[in-house]
Amino acid sequence: MAGGNHSRAGEEKASSRGQSDVNKKLKYISLAVLVVQNASLILSIRYVRTLPGDRFFATSAVVMAEVLKVSTCVIIILLQKRFSVKETALFLFDSIVCQYKDTLKLAVPSLIYTLQNNLQYIAISNLPAATFQVTYQLKILTTALFSVLMLRKSLSRVQWVSLLLLFAGVAIVQVQQEGNKEKSVSDSSNQNYMVGLVAVVISCLSSGFAGVYFEKILKGSSASVWVRNVQLGIFGTVLGLLGMWWNDGAAIMERGFLFGYTSMVWCVIFNQAFGGLLVAVVVKYADNILKGFATSFSIIVSTVASIYLFGFHVDLMFTAGAGLVIGAVYMYSLPKAPAGGSSSPSSSSSSSASLASPRTDVGAEMEAFLPKCAGKQKGS
Repeated sequence: MAGGNHSRAGEEKASSRGQSDVNKKLKYISLAVLVVQNASLILSIRYVRTLPGDRFFATSAVVMAEVLKVSTCVIIILLQKRFSVKETALFLFDSIVCQYKDTLKLAVPSLIYTLQNNLQYIAISNLPAATFQVTYQLKILTTALFSVLMLRKSLSRVQWVSLLLLFAGVAIVQVQQEGNKEKSVSDSSNQNYMVGLVAVVISCLSSGFAGVYFEKILKGSSASVWVRNVQLGIFGTVLGLLGMWWNDGAAIMERGFLFGYTSMVWCVIFNQAFGGLLVAVVVKYADNILKGFATSFSIIVSTVASIYLFGFHVDLMFTAGAGLVIGAVYMYSLPKAPAGGSSSPSSSSSSSASLASPRTDVGAEMEAFLPKCAGKQKGS
């Protein structure tokens, strides 16, 4: 009997060690992929928006990304229902149609996310990729401020210091860029640095507000992350279609919805649509501090790539500003000290949610609620 128990304990220990090794590999693989995804999205959008020739409609790309997000979440729900189409359809009908009041709450963040996705295309089309990547980290500041105002969250001293460093770093980068703009931006008639800067600032403000609003809705809800993303995607698709009709309706009627689409454009759309799902994997197998490192490293990767791809010039001021931003991203992701009061899981994870790639703000926020939803399902 004792020998059998000893053998069983040994098998469980070996199994646990094997699972730990698998999770460790998945952690570093997912982090590496996140770095590539963050950097490649910015670089690829910058590339396709500055190519000569026919330019695709950014509004149609936003709509297509929303459709892909909804499709992906529906497939995941279908997997959860063990490929039962009837059960999945009834579940979605009850969650979206029968509980329409709950669904309507998602109209506000969906509108903001749709606006934000369009603004990102405008910003990246008019700013150097590295400058956009650094400046876009201001969404950490806006998310923190809205969290304090709307959710009454408290920030540690380290986090407040990191926000000041973040603001200082972005300010240095912008002063440097204003005095020494990239030639391709200043010389090109269809690119405007100030338009790009205004677009990225508004995008950061909208990202912060929408993320905190989305968190506030989900805090008192038992709906799964995938259902919420389907609801967001439905509104996003409808609002995106309205924006497309308003802004490019006549041109799209003349040239077609997929005008200017190339294989590279499709890669950008898929990257933007599925980036948020990648963040969920990172949070599941890694942690928030490592994800902060991944975000910081992606800034370095996109800067180095911009030097070779777009002739971007890096001087001492840009290096200093980017260094402050990277340090601030890491400091903000640090957990609060036990002496100052432990932070709630939702607070710590929602803070890190703002570090995700610009492409994937809807998916980025869902990471804050994945562990919570998983815990509820396990207990139910």
